[in-house]
Amino acid sequence: MIEKLRAFGAFWYDFIVGDDWRVAAGVSAALVITYAVSRSTTSTWWVVPLAVLILLPYSLWRGVRRT
Repeated sequence: MIEKLRAFGAFWYDFIVGDDWRVAAGVSAALVITYAVSRSTTSTWWVVPLAVLILLPYSLWRGVRRT
């Protein structure tokens, strides 16, 4: 049973974090910022696209630099 739980946890860790934990942390931060901004009267649709515009080139730059 413990082995199955460990495999389940390893799958979700690999699925969410993947190759770059910084991108996963950035997406998590974007979701937290979206929630925080949504508590005010400001619209929040722009937070996640802005995070993608920042995180995608950063991830590509790190991937190209690595090779």
